[in-house]
Amino acid sequence: MKITYYGHSSFAVFAGGKNILFDPFISGNELAKIVNIDEIAADYIFVSHGHFDHILDVVNIANRTGALVVGSWELYDYFSKQGLKNVHPLNPGGKVSFDFGSVKSFIAQHSSSFPDGSYAGAASGFAFQTTEGNFYYSGDTALTLDMSLVPKWAAMDFAVFPIGDVLTMGVEDAIEAAKMVQVKKVLGVHYDTFGFIKLDPAEAIQTFQKAGMTLSLPAIAETIEIDL
Repeated sequence: MKITYYGHSSFAVFAGGKNILFDPFISGNELAKIVNIDEIAADYIFVSHGHFDHILDVVNIANRTGALVVGSWELYDYFSKQGLKNVHPLNPGGKVSFDFGSVKSFIAQHSSSFPDGSYAGAASGFAFQTTEGNFYYSGDTALTLDMSLVPKWAAMDFAVFPIGDVLTMGVEDAIEAAKMVQVKKVLGVHYDTFGFIKLDPAEAIQTFQKAGMTLSLPAIAETIEIDL
């Protein structure tokens, strides 16, 4: 399965013939200057929560591409009021079928507010079943036992976890999360963007290896393929 990393927690998965983009925060990320957001393809945009570093470029990219934006009820309402017409609500516990497969939303243990400080609904993550394989993006979250519910819905081939610590899980908790989700392959996100979430990538990869797992840390704008 092909994955392109756009920095911070923004990445895209190509599955079921569709470009599925997550949490686009690119134009405001100093580390992602190499990325031209006007060239990003998107058929769907999944948004995990309302913090600025996850929603900044949603409206821009959705208006250009016509992508369907998916998120909690509060995100659905917010983006609808921003003028987007192609928006779909999906709260934790809910499941929706799309043309590439099906998606179930799971709770994330994290705060969530819009840039003006107003309530942005429950933070969430998403588990995907597609013809190419299955994967779970936890969104910004602490380690939570709710992750053990994911493989009860479907067996996952890999997971995408935040590993920068301080605001989310760190490396050690991400390993525990992988055990609960029952995956051996992890894509790490949400690190290095800000001074308090700096990561030692070599040490992180080695720590995962010691746990019998593989951690992928692609460069910004790099496309990798995870063998399933």
